[in-house]
Amino acid sequence: MKIKNIEIKGDLVLAPMAGYSDVGLRSLAVKYGASFCITEMVSARALVMGSAKTMKLLDTAENEKIKVVQLFGHDPADFAKAVKLACLQKFDMIDINMGCPVSKIVKNNEGSSLMKNMPLAREIIRACVENTTKPISVKFRRGYKEENCVEFAKMCEEVGASLITIHGRFATQGYSGVSDLDSIKKVKQAVKIPVCASGDIVDLTSYNKIKAYTNCDLFMIGRAASSCPYIFSEILDEHFVKPNPFDVMLEHINILASFNNFNAVAFRKQASGYVRELKNAKLLREQIFAAKSIEDYINIKN
Repeated sequence: MKIKNIEIKGDLVLAPMAGYSDVGLRSLAVKYGASFCITEMVSARALVMGSAKTMKLLDTAENEKIKVVQLFGHDPADFAKAVKLACLQKFDMIDINMGCPVSKIVKNNEGSSLMKNMPLAREIIRACVENTTKPISVKFRRGYKEENCVEFAKMCEEVGASLITIHGRFATQGYSGVSDLDSIKKVKQAVKIPVCASGDIVDLTSYNKIKAYTNCDLFMIGRAASSCPYIFSEILDEHFVKPNPFDVMLEHINILASFNNFNAVAFRKQASGYVRELKNAKLLREQIFAAKSIEDYINIKN
């Protein structure tokens, strides 16, 4: 499948997750079979302002052959400037976040709140399309509180988006309840550009169910991959032998360290996820929450 001039092999994508989709997780996801990964969401305004902290979110691994950055914001002018910045030129595609349900994002008229303001959403997409030759993708939800995903999808296509991702929950649901497959299916049937389905893909069974029902082109895995990057291999290869999660966690740490981007305290939530299914998970979590350095993690008694 092609998205504009980008050849996509396979159909599994790692979702952009704030606090999780760092360069370490993305590198591991690609290693285990993800077609491509999307960065944590990056503020278009912060990029324009030259925020050093924001720039660290743009780290990419050598094995990320298709690089995708996700931007968020509310001012079309910020997007128009951001997509032309030198720091984004290494990316192959620009994704726009119009689905984040977090209150501080919504209150700033960003993320999923843009589903309530289609004229502004249109202008943001247009600002990106008109200021870069890179393909533009848009990630959104079933609706904010009421369903308008089909209308929204058509707007994205009309203004020049090359790919859309639809999460089958309302913004007001957050991540509760279940992802509505009918809304995803309706979006797929309404547009001609590729559609990525997001929500509730946690294993081979759910992947096959959503793929068969929606007939989408791509399928996004989020929370189920947050501390389990090998889920892609578990879905793609019936003979795959699951690695020791603790060893994968250490590999994740080493990748972050190679980018001078490892924070022992911030990594605790990801580390806790890696060990949650191990027999001695409680003891491991106690050591994780006491860890203050790479050495502390390496010396955890597994």
